[in-house]
Amino acid sequence: MTQYEIIDSHCHIFPDKIALRASQATGDFYNIPMSYDGTVRSLIKSGNRIGVSKYVVHSTATKKEQVSSINNFIFETISAYDCFIGFGTLSKDMDKAGIRSEVEKIISRGLKGIKLHPDFQDFNIDDEKVFAIYETCEGRLPILFHVGDERYDRSSPARLAKTLKRFPGLTAIAAHLGGYQRWDEALETIIGNKNVYIDTCSSLPIISKEKAVDIIRKHGYERVMFGTDYPMWDHKEEKERFDSLELTEIEREAIFSKNAKRLLKIT
Repeated sequence: MTQYEIIDSHCHIFPDKIALRASQATGDFYNIPMSYDGTVRSLIKSGNRIGVSKYVVHSTATKKEQVSSINNFIFETISAYDCFIGFGTLSKDMDKAGIRSEVEKIISRGLKGIKLHPDFQDFNIDDEKVFAIYETCEGRLPILFHVGDERYDRSSPARLAKTLKRFPGLTAIAAHLGGYQRWDEALETIIGNKNVYIDTCSSLPIISKEKAVDIIRKHGYERVMFGTDYPMWDHKEEKERFDSLELTEIEREAIFSKNAKRLLKIT
């Protein structure tokens, strides 16, 4: 099989002093043992095993007071490592002026998007309290959403579909093939939406190969990106799962790197 450039489009990183604790908390939330400790060092070590050239890195603020420090950490990290592409974060509890100010800072620092996790951040995707975030990012920055979970409805694909009708200029990245554990709902609501990209992370270990390919083809492979959800999964194992899908070489190359390059305007 041809070896293509690989961009990991979905990685969580944390400062060394809290990385292990933060990673374990995520694992506890999903009842999934984490493969790594969430540090930058471990991410690069894991990615090097499959030749990852670039990593999209981010973290999520569960309180508005964390937004600035997290975005500073992401900026400092991408400044220190050429292989990192940063996404900032925002909070539902920020006022409009604060959101606008932080987004301007994010753009000026060269960060390429926003990461939101409705389940961790305690909001519904289609809640009016986060409309100011969407209004500010619409046409300027893509938003990477955690989407899906059988236990919760806050991050459902249907709620994302409603949001995109309200904000037609918003570009969304729907993680986990459009909706973790809720792929049938994703197929009914957001798969095929031209304003939506999806990534492969935290899906391939549990979804059937046939359904994964069906989602990719129905959505359009040009808007699908490879991701691992580091520190949850191992890069080598995730690549092996992806390689086992019955996709064409054109589709593989696009998903591994070309689509992320086009969306994020990177070389």
